[in-house]
Amino acid sequence: MKNSDKGPTAEPALRTWLRVVVLIGAATLGGFALDHHVSLTSQAMVYVLAVVIAAYSLSPVASVVCALGAVTAFNFFFVPPRWTFAVDGQEHLIALGTMLVVALVISHLAARLRQKTEVARQHAMRAHQLQELASALASALSASVVVELGQMALDATQDGPNTLAIRREDGSLDCGLSLASKVHDGLQSCMREGAVLGPGTGRWPGLNAWYIPLDSGGQMQGAACIENVQAADQAGREHAQALCTLLAQALARLKMSAHVQASEAEAQRQQVQSTFLAAISHDLRTPLASVVGAASALQSQADKLGAADKERLLHSIVSEATYLSHITENTLQLVQLTNAAQPLRRDWESMEEIAGAVLGRLRLRDTERRITTKVPQDLPLIEVNAVLIAQLLGNLLDNALKYSDGPVELSVRTTETQMLVSVKDRGDTIASDQAERIFQPYARSDYSGQRGAGLGLALCRAIANAHSATLSLKARPGGGNRFTLALPLSGQQPAGAQAMEAL
Repeated sequence: MKNSDKGPTAEPALRTWLRVVVLIGAATLGGFALDHHVSLTSQAMVYVLAVVIAAYSLSPVASVVCALGAVTAFNFFFVPPRWTFAVDGQEHLIALGTMLVVALVISHLAARLRQKTEVARQHAMRAHQLQELASALASALSASVVVELGQMALDATQDGPNTLAIRREDGSLDCGLSLASKVHDGLQSCMREGAVLGPGTGRWPGLNAWYIPLDSGGQMQGAACIENVQAADQAGREHAQALCTLLAQALARLKMSAHVQASEAEAQRQQVQSTFLAAISHDLRTPLASVVGAASALQSQADKLGAADKERLLHSIVSEATYLSHITENTLQLVQLTNAAQPLRRDWESMEEIAGAVLGRLRLRDTERRITTKVPQDLPLIEVNAVLIAQLLGNLLDNALKYSDGPVELSVRTTETQMLVSVKDRGDTIASDQAERIFQPYARSDYSGQRGAGLGLALCRAIANAHSATLSLKARPGGGNRFTLALPLSGQQPAGAQAMEAL
């Protein structure tokens, strides 16, 4: 399919002329074998057959030489007077002339047929290549894959060297390597003009290369440079333009998909923000009203209230303010994790210390000492954000205390690749069809007498995702729920000094 393949297959000269000699020799031997059995015209047909074979199997020049050689050999060996180049009689001269014309016509027609066959073969191969390229580009997910497929397609059809460059947003070219100044200027010029440049195009005919823009409906995606080309190779140029059109369409499709995804993400973000504001405004309104009402009562009727009433109002203010603080903290953390562009800052931490700090803060609420722990002493260090992991454990334990009356267990164990932190309770079992929905923002379980913004478990899932971990929920045998945080373990622990510092 390359330029070097256009036209008959080139054979070594010695082999070509040897085949000419063999064909003429075979025809001569055939003529002698038929001598005294057939007429002179029939012997001439043997040479015509040799000329036909040469016309279909050799180059045009070799087939013409074979035709001339066949007529000469027939004249020398069989036309009276034999063994001379003289021709005895007008009839024999006309026969030789006619044989020569027939041989040349056959050679010419065979050459044209062979040329048209070769052109048809090239068109079929190029159509097949375009079909395969279109199929491959349909599944391409990045511009680099499109460029790689395009470079392979150009290299398969053109001798080159071939250069394929895509246009960046700022107008510069990206081809993965440094470009010669003339190639760079040619690529920029063809993109600026939006037309093919080079031999046979009527634009910059003095160049030794085609510069083809990657144009998709007026959107310039890049350009291609194909060097060492010929002005007469119109079919090759048109095929290269078809390849570049497919590449431009693929690049435009990827950009369109990226814009669509960005638009969908923005729309989803706006929807989440609207839902978030609606939910937060609903969950903040009641406790704020309670705080304002209790504070106003204390301010305006302090002298009329007894000690028990004042204590009740103060307790209401503290309780509602604590609830507001909890909602605000979860909300801010969830928003930060959802929209964070930078990775988390992590350090080597001890899970025993994180669990101990969380339990220390919960002891004020866990007056009945319902929380029991199973945390081994020889746990490996884990690379996490200690504040966020502590908040995750705090939310899980707080939910377990709030939504269950029995014992709550915090356990930690390790496998070869993970550290598994589980919080188990004996509360009402959450149905399996709610196991994923409960981690969505503003989703609540149907617990009577309990309130919440539905952000705690959503925040826990966001913290787990930020650590490349998983947080799952399963029902416990005998009733209750088990939340399990699976944190990935690093294969390399910090050096002894660093580990002691982390501890």
